[in-house]
Amino acid sequence: MATTNDLKNGLVLNIEGQLWQVVEFQHVKPGKGPAFVRTKLKNVLSGKTVDRTFNAGLKVDTATVDRRDMQFSYKDGEDFVFMDVKDFEQVPVSAETVGDAATYMLEGQDVIVAFHEDSVLFVELPASVVLTVSHTEPGLQGDRSSAGTKPATLETGAEIQVPLFLNEGDRVKVDTRTGEYISRVTD
Repeated sequence: MATTNDLKNGLVLNIEGQLWQVVEFQHVKPGKGPAFVRTKLKNVLSGKTVDRTFNAGLKVDTATVDRRDMQFSYKDGEDFVFMDVKDFEQVPVSAETVGDAATYMLEGQDVIVAFHEDSVLFVELPASVVLTVSHTEPGLQGDRSSAGTKPATLETGAEIQVPLFLNEGDRVKVDTRTGEYISRVTD
């Protein structure tokens, strides 16, 4: 148990039997009336986001979430298999649970897998990953109809917009939260 004063981003709450992760929170002290906490919560299983307001000091039930450093090993049918880097235990995770993270994962990729009572809640990628451009059209000099960008397919199959100067085989840094190009990586 915790109070609304203890809320922080990433904390997982157990509300009415469902797990909700705190995405944003704000303590509000109006000129009149009692203080309250305005939150944005994301359902851990469905991904649905809701806004919810709590009275300040209200007790909330927190869920114990075990975040483990794991490595994506391989894909087995519809499941993704992750290996715990500490004890080498392998854990299969359904494609539904992995979700959009699959578009930026390569074999050997380090991730964080969140568990609650031995069931996998979600897979968390690092903020950015480095991937190779597997296909893109040559950029035409002077083509500014697309704001200086062109579509590119990455080695994982994800499609992103990249600057015109990039070619096939170039390595790029991609933001995993937004799917946007960050920079070219030179080795």
